[in-house]
Amino acid sequence: MLRCIAVDDEPLALRLVSSYIEQTPFLELAGSFSNAVAALAAIRNDNIQLVFLDIQMPDLSGIELARVLAGHANAPRIIFTTAFNNFAIEGYKVDALDYLLKPFSYEEFLKAATKAEAYFELVHSPKAVAHADNFMFVKADYKMVRIDFEHIVYIESLKDYIKIHLTEGKKPVLTLSSLRSIEEKLPPAKFIRIHRSFIVALDKIDAVTKNAVHLADVTITVGEQYKDAFRDLMNRWI
Repeated sequence: MLRCIAVDDEPLALRLVSSYIEQTPFLELAGSFSNAVAALAAIRNDNIQLVFLDIQMPDLSGIELARVLAGHANAPRIIFTTAFNNFAIEGYKVDALDYLLKPFSYEEFLKAATKAEAYFELVHSPKAVAHADNFMFVKADYKMVRIDFEHIVYIESLKDYIKIHLTEGKKPVLTLSSLRSIEEKLPPAKFIRIHRSFIVALDKIDAVTKNAVHLADVTITVGEQYKDAFRDLMNRWI
């Protein structure tokens, strides 16, 4: 059972989502809230795993709440519910599991909820727990794609997208995300951010110069704000 809450400032929409949660066998309704501030208190105190979250709300929007939660340990996953389809990219930026466009049917709701169930089963499976330090999952081509850390050469930010460049013979993976969100999933002992748009795998670095890193046939300049951290790393290697 996944402990869920529904958050929506429209009473009818809130009742509908709450009723959908209650009739879904693998979901448990832990609360319904008409504003994001009240929901935040429940999330922090009640072991909530999944939030069905409206986007446009007064005081604190759903996107803003998701950003607040993103940096916290054991943060719940988000499924956005909204009447406006122009928030999809923002939803992916905060790593939402799914996006339901109002008015949505129970069938559409169940499809999103099933995706959440599959995600939690994957994350908490014995195999995933045992190997969590060796890989991550990202959304690409409408599915969750496994990326083994040992195959990553470097990661590049392209506006709203992230391009993960892999070892020879493997096709790069493009995912709608922020570089910061991806960086949080990487083991810091294996990767370093050297530019606002680039993260590199330490074991794939072939050579370094004063202001650049060389990986195979790629040269990446070290950004000004990352030079001190990069210099410290180089000093430990020398």
